[in-house]
Amino acid sequence: MSEPARTDDRTQTLRLRLFLPTETLVDAAVTKVIAEAEDGAFCILPRHADWVAALVPGILLYTDTEGREHLCAVDTGTLVKAGDEVRVACFNAVEGADLTSLRETVEEAFHGLDEHQREARSALARLEAGTLRRFLDVEAQP
Repeated sequence: MSEPARTDDRTQTLRLRLFLPTETLVDAAVTKVIAEAEDGAFCILPRHADWVAALVPGILLYTDTEGREHLCAVDTGTLVKAGDEVRVACFNAVEGADLTSLRETVEEAFHGLDEHQREARSALARLEAGTLRRFLDVEAQP
């Protein structure tokens, strides 16, 4: 009895789609995805079992069909591998050519985000203070 013919895993691909709330950052045919979950880093290759993981902030690395590696810095999110598709959904992510440029991009992107969050917290504090003042005014009235 002869053995079944084996296929070359390098010719098989996955479709990686990385979704942000406002856009699709990555939509590419890939041969490998490496990401980090709460319990450590993992690698997904074609023909691996379906998988779901809660991602932690870190680097998502993927290899395209021509063997080039690509890097994305991702925030917390969810990765779902179903069949030949890998879908990643996260609040924030940026792409970079190498670790140095990715770090610079992340610092720029998240510095702006931090400033926006500070402004939002300040506005919320003013609203809370105004609401408390109104409650005190209502209680002080006879």
